[in-house]
Amino acid sequence: MQFKHPEILYALFLLLIPIIVHLFQLRKFQKESFTNVAFLKKVTLQTRKSSQIKKWVTLLTRMLLLACVIVAFAQPFTSKNNTFNTTPETVIYLDNSFSMEAKGENGELLKRAVQELIENLDPNDPISLVTNTEVYKNTTLKSIQNDLLQLEYAPNQLPYDAALLKSSKLFRTTANLNRNLIFISDFQVKDNAFSIDKDSFYTIHPIQLKPVNTFNISIDSLSISASTGSNTALQVYLKSNGSSEQHVPISLFDGEKLLAKTTVNIKDQAETEFTLTEKHISNGKIVIEDTSLQFDNTLYFNIAEPTEINVLTIQENASSSYLERLFASDEFELTTTNLNKLNYSIIEKQQLIILNELETIPSSLSNSLTAFMKNGGYVVMIPNSTSEVRNYNTLLGFYGLQIQNAVTTEKRVTRINYSHPIYKNVFEKQESNFQYPKVNTFFPTISASGSSALSFEDAKPFLVINQQLAFFTAALNTENSNFTEYDLIVPTFYNLARQSLQKPKLYYTVGTENSFDIPINLEQDGVLSLENESTNMIPMQQYFNDKVTITTTNLPEIADVYKVKNKETTVSEVSYNYNRQESNLVYQDLSLLTGVDVGNSVADIFETIKSDTKINALWKWFVIFALAFIIIEMLILKYFK
Repeated sequence: MQFKHPEILYALFLLLIPIIVHLFQLRKFQKESFTNVAFLKKVTLQTRKSSQIKKWVTLLTRMLLLACVIVAFAQPFTSKNNTFNTTPETVIYLDNSFSMEAKGENGELLKRAVQELIENLDPNDPISLVTNTEVYKNTTLKSIQNDLLQLEYAPNQLPYDAALLKSSKLFRTTANLNRNLIFISDFQVKDNAFSIDKDSFYTIHPIQLKPVNTFNISIDSLSISASTGSNTALQVYLKSNGSSEQHVPISLFDGEKLLAKTTVNIKDQAETEFTLTEKHISNGKIVIEDTSLQFDNTLYFNIAEPTEINVLTIQENASSSYLERLFASDEFELTTTNLNKLNYSIIEKQQLIILNELETIPSSLSNSLTAFMKNGGYVVMIPNSTSEVRNYNTLLGFYGLQIQNAVTTEKRVTRINYSHPIYKNVFEKQESNFQYPKVNTFFPTISASGSSALSFEDAKPFLVINQQLAFFTAALNTENSNFTEYDLIVPTFYNLARQSLQKPKLYYTVGTENSFDIPINLEQDGVLSLENESTNMIPMQQYFNDKVTITTTNLPEIADVYKVKNKETTVSEVSYNYNRQESNLVYQDLSLLTGVDVGNSVADIFETIKSDTKINALWKWFVIFALAFIIIEMLILKYFK
């Protein structure tokens, strides 16, 4: 038992007063003369005994009466924790990720959690609430109830440590606060597991909401498996959490037009292929029929119209036959010119310029290339074995590259940087046993800022790339190298060219950084916008001579096919889809956490918090006891003779 005003208990020393009064009360008896002395002696003895008993009983009731009054004023109470002199503060994290769309015993997990919050929270109690997309600080349920009822699912869930940090920052730093963090989630298995800091200044109450069924089928990804002059093959990949085989209808649309439909048998994974005769699909959509999570039942995509990449080769006496073979497809528009016949006006119209084994680089060309790269163009430099080092270093120096005089010694190209952007997704596995190309003469680098895509056996760079400049440290003619005879040259030059104009992919992922180029010449102060039926936004963009580079991060937020528009004119389409990580309905086992009670419902946790912080006031009982002792004393004085 605790007391709100324990200092009042010092008044219990007042109990000494009735004791002193009763002990030292002097009472004189009046003498009367009677004839029967024996009778009088007996009556006097009985009267004195009764008076003594009555006196002590009265003393006891008065002391108990006074003690009850004093204790009542001290306001006694009982509670599980020392929370009487603290102010309660509640912060709620509500996971509104797509996985909370799964159905529990009483409907969708998120909707049920919102309903239980409304049922168990006092409308006027101060709270703070955090979701993956919103923050409501120092508010009340009454103020945000409509927002909670209309809460939408978010494509990306905050990592657990980030969610805890974000929620904890809403607590006030004031002393004497009883802080409770209610963490509501389904606790899917993530890269970082949910854990609790035992030294935290707040109490965490995890609530794990579990679906009744973890079965879910999702469209995992889409790719173009083959493309010919007349047909395009689309490969669709599906995933399933089910343990038994299921038959899933899958449809291919272009807008509202149904292009194809089939059925797939799936247990864990499955794939199917659609063959298209269309070369351009502006509003593509793959749809499956699944009754579990809905966000992953649709995958948007678009196949853009072919856009040629302009490639310019500048040379003197070197052969460009291998470059003509590499860029012979319809994707590229190759122009080959001799240095002394170069028309400088065509430089700004190119996306990629290849300096093919020039002896020297004229200052006029060097200045033009520098301006070209500042405007987003890409340059590939292939030196001649007799190229002038000082002249080359003038241009290379702008990108942190410097070379020394040529060294004549045979070296093999043995190291491939598989993580480099130009080799990403090129190799199915890292090759370690194949014939390596070689060179006879190369230029050692003094400094090589950037990254080496290809290296010699001694780790010295063969192909180094820094921003818009790619530099081979050796000539590629057949007299000096056999690099052009190896298949490795194809993805190297192909991806260098593709990198110069990043065409929109089949689709991008919402919530990640994405970048693509739109080949267009804008008017002064012109901008491109992304639009769908309900959204119009201006993304971050950078304008160059012949293209606009668009970069998106947090926007757009909704999966769909968006039109890239210049004023009212549609110049391209780009598709966005939600991350499929939420499709995997696998959950953590929170019973392994120590020192914390995990709830299965919002109502249970609020009941636990109320029980832990409940204060049982006892002063009313002591007032009742005091009244009872008053009545007892009155009865004693009246009836006890």
